[in-house]
Amino acid sequence: MQQANIICIKWGTLFGPEYVNRLYSGVRRNIGLPVRFFCMTEHAEGLHPDINVLPLPNEPFQKEMDAALAVANRQGAMRKVSLFRQGLIPDLEGPILGFDLDVVITGDLTPIWEMAPGKIAMRHDWVEARKGRPTGHGSVFRFDPALHGYLYDDLAADTYKVVEAARGSEQRYTSHKGMEKGDFAYIPGDLVVSYKYDCLGLPPVNYLRDPVLPDNARVVCFHGRPKMSDAVVGYKGSLIRYSRPCAWLKDHWIDRTRADLGEQWG
Repeated sequence: MQQANIICIKWGTLFGPEYVNRLYSGVRRNIGLPVRFFCMTEHAEGLHPDINVLPLPNEPFQKEMDAALAVANRQGAMRKVSLFRQGLIPDLEGPILGFDLDVVITGDLTPIWEMAPGKIAMRHDWVEARKGRPTGHGSVFRFDPALHGYLYDDLAADTYKVVEAARGSEQRYTSHKGMEKGDFAYIPGDLVVSYKYDCLGLPPVNYLRDPVLPDNARVVCFHGRPKMSDAVVGYKGSLIRYSRPCAWLKDHWIDRTRADLGEQWG
């Protein structure tokens, strides 16, 4: 039977294991296939036992990448490229759907999983779209290592030049490389939405109403601020990004995970 291969990466300690567990629960509750879930990390403690742990590698090109990222002032920003190596998961068959940890699954992922077979799929970056520029956003990404191993190989072959050209942005590198190869498709924007752009509204709207969940949203991205842990209780750190406590976020991100996996994992 076909299964959904899902992957994320967690390096350092900015995000705790609950972010991975809640992502795992959100995916498996919202896709009609058996889920094989992988997390690449050097901190596996606290992860649900059904999550497959991949060790965070020390890439042979790491020093060159770090040097280029330092110039771009984006330290660590391209660590996700390690996920693209062909053979990373030896018995893998088919595509992988990847997520950043600052996302919440709110609906059926099947349209994202099934769209544009054989293509790298990402949502159009919100800021780049407004400026009329072609760049994907890296919070949600689908790829097939058997078809798109060049995402790793091309960077490994000329690391400094590639990172410099991408200005230290993994999502710019990934989407532009896919476009260059004719291997790229945008995920429809109503399926992957931004909390700060699509759910809050600008002042005074964000002060007068609770955050909204768009009807067709399958993934809500908490890029920048507020993060989920901020928004669930209410966020006052910015005039523009002020958020009243978000009840639907608590439901999808915390309550449903605890009902699914148990209190200790949610």
